[in-house]
Amino acid sequence: MVKKAVLPVAGFGSRMLPASKSIPKEMLPIVDRPAIEYVVKEAVRAGIKEIVLVTHSAKTAIEDYFDTQFELEQQLEEKGKAQLLAEVRDILPDGVSVISVRQNQALGLGHAVACAAPVVGDEPFAVLLPDVLVDCGGEAEDLGTMVANFHASGAAQIMVEAVPAHLVDRYGIVALEGNAPGRGECAPMVGIVEKPAADRAPSRLSVVGRYVLPANIMGILARTPPGAGGEIQLTDAIATLMQQQTVDAYSMRGRTFDCGNKAGYLQAVFHFATRHPELADVAKAMMVAEISENPADE
Repeated sequence: MVKKAVLPVAGFGSRMLPASKSIPKEMLPIVDRPAIEYVVKEAVRAGIKEIVLVTHSAKTAIEDYFDTQFELEQQLEEKGKAQLLAEVRDILPDGVSVISVRQNQALGLGHAVACAAPVVGDEPFAVLLPDVLVDCGGEAEDLGTMVANFHASGAAQIMVEAVPAHLVDRYGIVALEGNAPGRGECAPMVGIVEKPAADRAPSRLSVVGRYVLPANIMGILARTPPGAGGEIQLTDAIATLMQQQTVDAYSMRGRTFDCGNKAGYLQAVFHFATRHPELADVAKAMMVAEISENPADE
């Protein structure tokens, strides 16, 4: 059973400077909670019980956020702020633990995942890139479906979505055995390549940042040489895994937000503000008023 999730959070977040100079990009708030909490809660809803943060010494704020702060909770309780106390205690649900391991060198996503090998052991696991938020808008959540697919078939699951042809060189792109799967469905992969040129891309299906992988991928990563950019690429290890067993591309239902860049982060703030149980109406009114007062130049 998939009960562990690896979240690589060791990156410097250069695309979010200067804010990320002293604040981990994963801790930047999306409305009233940091982006990392959305990702952890997504994993928990999929049945994950153990979160493995692959981090470095400058990211202790993330670990602190998921720790218990007794003084704060006591103060909230003494002041009768029951709602705030409940929200603080719900940051990490009961029965879920957070473990941190260090990535001492920035050697790529594959290397970051491999750093979690001692904790993952011989169990299957999920990988969630914390830059990417996923909102399924009330439909069955994609990560949960991927985990269920893995339990049913044993095939690794790689979440994908179509991107415009001129953007394929920014992503890992998959090749399929047959037609592209429909939303919420999966199809066997026959190839995967990191950031191909547009005229060499096998499809327009990009890897989104959600994976469900078997334990033996760790051994493959340990033997994977540096690839694109001189880094150990998870896509290269997945390509090797495909030679040994079935790997499925899962076509997502939801909508993604790339919070690793400023435009994507701003879009995420707008989106989740309009879905906030307390602030939705206020957020929508503010957006309408701002557009009315500052119309785009014709």
